[in-house]
Amino acid sequence: MNDFSFYNPTRVEFGKDKEQRIGTVLAEQGVRKVLLVYGSERIQRDGLFDTVRQSLDAQGIAFVACGGVVSNPLLSKVRDAIALARTHQVDAVLSVGGGSVLDSAKAIAAGTVYPGDVWDLFIGKGQIEAALPVFAILTLAATGSEMNSGAVVTNEATKEKFAINSVHTFPKVSIVNPALMQTVSRDYLVYSAADIIAHSIEGYFTATEQPRIQSRLVESVIATVMETTGQLLADPADYNARAEFAWAATLALNGITYAGTAGFGYPNHMIEHALSALFNVPHGAGLSVVMPAWMKWYHGRNPAQFERFAQQLFGLPTAEAGIAALERWFDQIGTPTRLSQLGITEGHLPAILDNLKGNAQWFGLAETYTHDVLAEILKTAL
Repeated sequence: MNDFSFYNPTRVEFGKDKEQRIGTVLAEQGVRKVLLVYGSERIQRDGLFDTVRQSLDAQGIAFVACGGVVSNPLLSKVRDAIALARTHQVDAVLSVGGGSVLDSAKAIAAGTVYPGDVWDLFIGKGQIEAALPVFAILTLAATGSEMNSGAVVTNEATKEKFAINSVHTFPKVSIVNPALMQTVSRDYLVYSAADIIAHSIEGYFTATEQPRIQSRLVESVIATVMETTGQLLADPADYNARAEFAWAATLALNGITYAGTAGFGYPNHMIEHALSALFNVPHGAGLSVVMPAWMKWYHGRNPAQFERFAQQLFGLPTAEAGIAALERWFDQIGTPTRLSQLGITEGHLPAILDNLKGNAQWFGLAETYTHDVLAEILKTAL
């Protein structure tokens, strides 16, 4: 087991009606004016916006609304929100939405206090030395952003999808009420399941040092996601299934499953970022296409772990059988497993491969994931 330092300062408030206390939470942290960042108007139709407003009003906390964040959040929106935050001199950022909204909120929080352009922080031209405090009310479980420091944004001008990470961008408090996720569409439920599994397997399969306890944690997360996805497809109102699904999403990427693990990378995310940057496909849908193709190429480099995956998750004896079983499960729940299902053809591969040059450098994987290797993986996914 590799030496490690585990740090996660985020307080999670998990359960029913917790969002009604957001005003109190912010007041306890000394917040007086907040930028309220959200995505679609769904939070207004569902009454969540009014709940948040009433809670803030009760504590005398002013807010500036900033809606319109989209899936695969855009740099242009982050820049606009930073200008708004500076103009109104807010002292915190509150995300009400899913991972895209929270990723945007983290970038806004860092960019508001950074003297240059926020994109500098994504490409290594600047460092995050401070950020406004970030708070979250989660309405979709997938990214784990509620309990980690990462944020991914797409620069629509350059077609680059990169991330930031900093001790300053951990949310201070995240409210996770599974009941708020009941209206998530069927499509985004299954895309979320794929996203959580992708977060879980990156280190599990690629690490040069992978403790058994961490493998067991990862397998528990994946088994829970598969079980509860089936339950939620049958009954979207199943609160207990929704709660376990949500907590699995958090655990997959809050650092706990990676403690003691070493020498790993994120090749599936590296490849998918090119797909969503170029074609704006839902992140989880892109991952469910990439994962089986990547696994077919990679499994011979870590056969024992792939055999373990097949045995523990599916009761099957071989790596190939386990990969096929995961792909079948993706097909069964209705998330894509082929590029063609995303409208991507062989004619698009040169553009994807060109985009992946920058991704491979940014992820530190260019030596392994050459043009020819990436072409082979993508062709397998067609």
